[in-house]
Parts: sequence; structure tokens; C-alpha cells
Amino acid sequence: MPTDVTFTRFFADLPDPRVNRTKRHRLDDILAIALCAVIAGADSFEGIERFGEARRDWLGRFLRLPHGIPSHDTFNRVLAALDRKAFAACFGRWMAELCQATGLRPIAIDGKAVRGAAGDTFSGCLHLVSAWAVENGVILGQEAVADGSHEIAAIPELLRVLDLKGALVTIDAAGCQKEIARQIRDQGGDYLLAVKGNQPALQAAVHAAFDRAGEAEFAGCDMAASVEDGHGRHEERYVTVIRDPDGLPPGWAGVGAVVMVGREREVNGTSGSTAHFYLTSLRATAAELAGYIRGHWGVENGLHWCLDVTFREDANRTRDTTAGANLGVVRRVAASLLKQDPAKGSLRTKRLNAALDPKYLERVLQGFQAD
Repeated sequence: MPTDVTFTRFFADLPDPRVNRTKRHRLDDILAIALCAVIAGADSFEGIERFGEARRDWLGRFLRLPHGIPSHDTFNRVLAALDRKAFAACFGRWMAELCQATGLRPIAIDGKAVRGAAGDTFSGCLHLVSAWAVENGVILGQEAVADGSHEIAAIPELLRVLDLKGALVTIDAAGCQKEIARQIRDQGGDYLLAVKGNQPALQAAVHAAFDRAGEAEFAGCDMAASVEDGHGRHEERYVTVIRDPDGLPPGWAGVGAVVMVGREREVNGTSGSTAHFYLTSLRATAAELAGYIRGHWGVENGLHWCLDVTFREDANRTRDTTAGANLGVVRRVAASLLKQDPAKGSLRTKRLNAALDPKYLERVLQGFQAD
């Protein structure tokens, strides 16, 4: 691999948790092999070792490998011992470089349960909260929900390591909290939060604001509509924005508007309608906010779905919580790298290409270097 591929530099400040007598393998070698292996289709520590042995000569072109390829137990022990906040931050800096080159705006915060890995969290398993750069399609950070805890406690920790200046942070109803809204504003960002029953006073006030607007025939409101047809489905969306709304409970930092998204859907002859409400500090048009709201759910298809279908994350049974969380970071970075590559085909096909063709894997890694 060409010497200008320098992604290992992002691990330079990562504390090595091992004592000297156990440092047979370099930490940057271990992490680089793990990332390359997961890109190329490895879904377990045994698979990572097998990839390393099969590609030892190729890896030796840019790694030192003083004692060859580490065993699967070594990969497991090291990832179980690494500080998961520091580890996620290293990869986050790498991802952020790409976003700085291409322009970063919306960041979707969303959680995902790893069903195969037991854990003492609210979901009963390892639960990972990710920050996803919507327009760039890359992972910016990850925080594992602590034992005995919930997403609400993990979100502020994740936000703390992100550069939010000039960004719009979108979060579902779990993150609709006064403290989270204030933190986003204090860090220089804007927020767009889903409003549901977990905030009953806020929900009632938002509904009342739209009731009053309806009585006034929505005078002064900004509105947008769209229609979508395909695969036997017809859907109409209507977005209404009330700027500087009256009557909201105190304590919500920098509120700029409330948003209602109405959906009327017909699928195979069956009709239905829904209404969803949002609180935002962003003073944008209805059309712009509609795009940000739709973009938030791109994290489901763009990240979570491919983690389960392509990387089989739900089937992963890594027992140690820290090792599972750190391996989750590697999977998310691998998905981001593969999404950036312009080659045609699914992520599954790209992983196969990376396994069979070292030059293709080389290109995936090189293509992600910031300009």
C-alpha cells in the first residue's frame, strides 16, 4: 500500500491499556488490521485474524508487524481494554476531516440495539448511540449506553465530543430534553427535536399553537407540500411552520419555530394519515425543514439497516461490553468508508470486492483521505 495512506496517525494519541510485557504487537497494527478486515467482510475476531493471515504480505507493506499477525484472542483483549470514548474520538476525528472537506450541516443522533450482545441497559442489550453526518454519509461519533442507563444519558456525552458549530442536530423524541437543547445551543449548533408524549406540557403547548393557527387559517405560517408515488404507495406530505410560537413552557433554549408534518398515505388501497410535531431553534423555510426531517431518518437506512443486513451486527455476540462497543465503532467506520467509494453495487458486494482485490481495498482507504 502506498506510504501516503496515513489513517493510522489518528490512533497516535490513543492510550495503550497494555503493560509492556504484553505488547508483542503494535497498537496501530492491531487497529489497522481490524478495520481492513471488517471492510473486507470479517464479522468476528476469528475472521479478523483469518484476514490478517491471508493478507499478511499486503499488510506488511504499510504496517510493522514485529511478531506477525495477532491472534483473535489478542484482538478481543485489546478492544476490550481500550477506552471506548477515546477510541470513538480517534475515528471521529478522521471522519470529521472528510466532512470539513465536503461541508457538514445536518447531524442525526440515533440509537441502535445490538440484540445478540446482552447488556444491562434499558433495551436489555448493548445499545449504541451514533452521530451520523446525513449529507456525507459518515459516522462522526458513538457512545455506548452505560449499564443501568438510557439513551438520554448517552446523548449529552456524545454531543460533548462533536464540533457543533454551524451544524443542525436532529434527534427523535428520546432526546427532546431541555438540557440537550441547551447543550446544542451552547456548543454553537441548532436543534430539531421530535415532540411526543414524553414531554406532555411541551406537546400540549405545540398542539395548542397549531390549533390557534388553524383557527386563523394559518395566516403568517410558512407551508410546503410534496407528493410521492412508487411501489404501490401514494404519499402526500404537508409541512407547516409557526415561527416564534407563543405559549411554550419556559426553559427551551433559543426556540425559533414549531413544525407540523402531516402525512396522508395510501398503500395497496388502504389509506391512513398521521401528524408529527417538532421543535427547532432553526429559522428556516418549511421546505428546508421538511428536507432535514426526512434526512434524519436516513440514519435508519443509511447506517442501521446496513449494519444488520451487511455487517450482521444484531447477530454479533461479543460478550465484553467494551469490546462490543469498540467493534461497533469499527463497523460504523467501515460502512462509512464503503459508502464513500463510487463503485457500483451494494455494500455487501463492495465488501466482497475488498476481500478479493487488495487494490480495491487500497482504493477504499485512499479515497477517504481528506484533500
